[in-house]
Amino acid sequence: MTARTDLSVTQGAALSVGAVLGTGLISLPALAAEAAGPASLVAWLALIVLSAPLAWTFAALGARYPDAGGVATYAGMAFGPRVSAAVGWTFYFAVPLGAPVAVAFTGGYVSDVLGGGRVTELATFLVIVGTAYVMNWFGLRISGRVQVVLSISLATMLVVTVLAALPHLRREHLTPFAPHGWSGIGAAAALLVWGFAGWEALSSLSGEYRNPRRDVPRATLIAVAVVGVLYLAVAAVSVLALGPALAGSRAPLADLLAIGLGGPVRTLTAVIAVVLTLGAVNAYFAGSSRLGVALANEGALPARVFGGRHRSLTFIFLGGVAAALMPFDLHTAALLVTGCFTLVYVIGTAAALRLLPPGWSRLTAGVAFAAVVGLLWLNGPTALLSLVIAGGSLVYQRIRVRSGQPVSPGR
Repeated sequence: MTARTDLSVTQGAALSVGAVLGTGLISLPALAAEAAGPASLVAWLALIVLSAPLAWTFAALGARYPDAGGVATYAGMAFGPRVSAAVGWTFYFAVPLGAPVAVAFTGGYVSDVLGGGRVTELATFLVIVGTAYVMNWFGLRISGRVQVVLSISLATMLVVTVLAALPHLRREHLTPFAPHGWSGIGAAAALLVWGFAGWEALSSLSGEYRNPRRDVPRATLIAVAVVGVLYLAVAAVSVLALGPALAGSRAPLADLLAIGLGGPVRTLTAVIAVVLTLGAVNAYFAGSSRLGVALANEGALPARVFGGRHRSLTFIFLGGVAAALMPFDLHTAALLVTGCFTLVYVIGTAAALRLLPPGWSRLTAGVAFAAVVGLLWLNGPTALLSLVIAGGSLVYQRIRVRSGQPVSPGR
């Protein structure tokens, strides 16, 4: 159980917004436009609508079963320790895969200022990931307050960007609306899962509220509304102000600020993007390195490779470097990671169908489950990686059981 810290509705909503409002938004409008053109706005709207039942499902789980373990805990309660470990694997191995993608978003802003293209982007990746690795090796972590400041900085930059671009909106940029056909909307939606990952944090925070059953739903509604408005506003002004140029942009927020404000905004935006990404990568390295140790302690991962924080951290770092050198374009790499996120949501909502009592909460969980299964299908062949990771966990645990070393119930 999580220790009660008397979290208020406002504080909980702010933390939830920070968990979802990721740095991917600095490039997601361009990637979505590349996949679907102006019709990408339909994909944004669909993901925002999906957020309501998905966030409500995790909030309902958290209010009923307050625990910091989140999805892994609920998967264990509903399906047993093997499925819980599979969720852990999917989260853990998604981090080294996702680090190059997250930094590539920022690398586009740095190369937009310095030039150098792919070389500059790779150098940006090594600097950010290397700094996060060293900080975590020596136990230096960005405080929770600084993380909140970073999230507020991102939200502020988004608001300023929207306001600066308003005078430059052009209705003609909406045509042709679906240049890649309506199937492009599904492709864009699969990519946009990256920007909406984090709703599971609602359940992890639930035990810290003053009154979980009353406050979690309120905080959830506020968070869904804030995230939805910000995301849709940025996506809409990106399409309407930049038009066809959006699809090929590596730094869409910088482009919007440049046409709206002028001056040295590209350099400022690049600096903000680097700081935000370093904070996010540092947090993911800190949390995931400990997840690897926990999985090793439970027998769900081999202790020789993942036992101990430094070993787990080194695996994440080297895995991230290896992933950055793989011959995948940014679109494919992002889909590989969003497939992992989506599979975790599939398992989490399936657990909700077993754990929540009959009524509106279970009905909402059913809607969320159907939606995330659809998203996993839209992810296409890249979703197979998430299934391979989860399947690898099950095979490893079966081998341990046969050798007389069962996996601990752990979570």
